[in-house]
Amino acid sequence: MAERIEKIIDSLSEVQQDPTVPKNVRDKIADIINTLRKDGELSIKIHKVLNELDEIAGDINLQPYTRTLVWNIVSELEKI
Repeated sequence: MAERIEKIIDSLSEVQQDPTVPKNVRDKIADIINTLRKDGELSIKIHKVLNELDEIAGDINLQPYTRTLVWNIVSELEKI
């Protein structure tokens, strides 16, 4: 389980480091990464992260390929 979360965090980090991603989205992704790294109930953290990623995917300033990456991350989180 922890290995899957680390892979998801790595994917989120890649999106966060992309210079074409708007700053507000990069900030939200940083918050998401922090949420996933915190101690606590995994199902609650995943639910919160999924809501935040859904909000990010709806950002009109997001490039289509970035939106696809976000959806892929959502799919991976839903499998947990």
